Amino acid sequence: MSMKVSFSTLACPDWTMPQIIAIAARESYDGIELRFVQGEDSLWKLPAFSGKELASTKRALVDHALTISCLDTSCRFHSPDATERGRWITEGERMADLAAELSAPGLRVFGDTIQPGADRASTRSWIAESIRELAEITAARGVEVWIENHGDFAAAGETAAILLQAASPKAGVVWDPANSFAVTQEQPALGTARLGGAIRHVHIKDLRRDQDQWKYVLTGEGAFPLLELKAVLEEIQYDRFLSFEWEKKWHPEIADADIALPHFSRWFRKNYA
Repeated sequence: MSMKVSFSTLACPDWTMPQIIAIAARESYDGIELRFVQGEDSLWKLPAFSGKELASTKRALVDHALTISCLDTSCRFHSPDATERGRWITEGERMADLAAELSAPGLRVFGDTIQPGADRASTRSWIAESIRELAEITAARGVEVWIENHGDFAAAGETAAILLQAASPKAGVVWDPANSFAVTQEQPALGTARLGGAIRHVHIKDLRRDQDQWKYVLTGEGAFPLLELKAVLEEIQYDRFLSFEWEKKWHPEIADADIALPHFSRWFRKNYA
């Protein structure tokens, strides 16, 4: 089994594409998971992803043997307001056009959090319906819709229930086992048991408990069962991307990308490759 490795640009949210591509190539990554670039998350708005600059971006990726492992959106489908959910579906469509241009196989979306006055069952239905609708649109572009286990639906079983209700062959999961570990101490083996063949992309990060809070630490320095994760991925013969998610955008106090990204690459080659 041979997993490929990428990193999320949450690690370097203000960097330009040339900066991102340079560190990915230098540190022997196979791909890049696009989240923020130059501080923007609606990536279709950036010059780097339109016209002549898009052609240059695509050429630079090919020249450095890099692929886009996943295109991350901020789409959240938890709102009781159908108009609001519709706005996110429109954003998903725009991002899917870009994903197709970049040959990214999937679009990351969220469920996310049960809103005031709403309940879990209704929220699950709204999310499932939105994912099904967006996946029908993006399928024509050759792009799948991948929901990340996150927020009130972080547990693997919760995400599996949404997928079951969505009932779309073009929907899958961005599995972030650290999300469910932090919320419920869910172990990786339970995650693969619940999600199995729906897993399309995997986030990896390490964290440790500090004064009743989980804090992100460099890979191998925390409490997350990284080697158990490796074992269960091997068990299901996972051969897609393992993507390092260093959440510098949301946690500015953690180490900079130029420390964390080389560190992860070295750690991966020593422990996983």
